[in-house]
Amino acid sequence: MPKVKYIIKLSEAEKEQLRRIEKEPKSKARAQKRARILLLIEAHPKWTNQQIADAVLSSRAMVEKTKKNCVEQGVMECLHDKKRNRIYKRSLDAKGEAMLVTLACSEAPEGRSQWTMQLLADKLIELKYVESISDETVRRRLKKMRLNLGNLKVGSFPR
Repeated sequence: MPKVKYIIKLSEAEKEQLRRIEKEPKSKARAQKRARILLLIEAHPKWTNQQIADAVLSSRAMVEKTKKNCVEQGVMECLHDKKRNRIYKRSLDAKGEAMLVTLACSEAPEGRSQWTMQLLADKLIELKYVESISDETVRRRLKKMRLNLGNLKVGSFPR
């Protein structure tokens, strides 16, 4: 039998709270599933993580993570996901977007019939509007501005 890393002991008050969360229809599904996991761990201490996962129709990894978070954060805190506070830096500012539109509406480079996303990305880097940018970012920015390279004609701006 594998060594148990995290031992969970729940008080009667915690069990009651978990049962309430598990049955409350307004609770989030993940919180309900995690509450079920904790209640099963308490009710069946000899069960393996896989047996608990099978009982709640979940993955073994979710059971392991729930146990870990319960020990490290506390019973009620482990039921809810942490708020993510990741901030993304925009790769194209207003000047870069203006240049992108200008390039997309201008004459295609020598030997090409029209601009491609990769050619536009390379040109923005060459002109030092950005340090690096992917063709997918260029495509998304053009889509947001409702520009389509397929229907652009040289010297025409969309309305």
